[in-house]
Amino acid sequence: MTRSELGEGRLAEVRARIAAACTAAGREVDEVRLMAVTKTHPTDVLAQAYAAGLRLFGENRVQEAAAKADELADRTDLRWAVIGPLQTNKVNAALGFAAEFHALDSLRLAQKLDRRLQELGRSLDVFVQVNSSGEETKSGLAPEEVEAFALALRPYASLRVRGLMTLAVFSDDQAQVAACFTRMQELQRRLRQTDAAPGSYDELSMGMSGDFELAIAHGATTVRVGQALFGARPAVHT
Repeated sequence: MTRSELGEGRLAEVRARIAAACTAAGREVDEVRLMAVTKTHPTDVLAQAYAAGLRLFGENRVQEAAAKADELADRTDLRWAVIGPLQTNKVNAALGFAAEFHALDSLRLAQKLDRRLQELGRSLDVFVQVNSSGEETKSGLAPEEVEAFALALRPYASLRVRGLMTLAVFSDDQAQVAACFTRMQELQRRLRQTDAAPGSYDELSMGMSGDFELAIAHGATTVRVGQALFGARPAVHT
């Protein structure tokens, strides 16, 4: 099993890369949030990341994340995001800890989330997931489906739609990766011109360890970084 840890200098290096990418894009560094992708990493590593100043953690397994959130409940300014597909039967568990959901692509799920949020008297920040690469193995809406989906979200007032999320194609061809991010920028521009309330669609959640500089150049406001911070994820045996 690979041992995960927030290696000395890794966080500083990632922050320096973000700062350099922002400078190159003519953007302010505080326009980009760094999300630490902590799935499969143990709680002691998360505590180390928190002590180093990280406050936004992304998880995709609800049961695992709920247990970590419970262990770290005394860190009241720690913000949790669910970044993977969410089954409707996991909504209650997810809303026990999550402040953000970065993979919304189902009206059925939106309805279930909104109903439970209304009962709880709270809201949830959500990002609509878009399949910008067209790969069959990826979740998310096709770009041409997003505008209608955004309009259909209007009745669900407990969902605060902050923007869009995508996973770009995994490729060494930077032009292919950039094309995914360009599609997201174009889609964001179109949505801003519609009456797609609730939500401003001001944000783009995109970019990971291998491509976040390119994502920042294309307007990313949240980058999701795991391996560059913690090294390879530990092996998970099921």
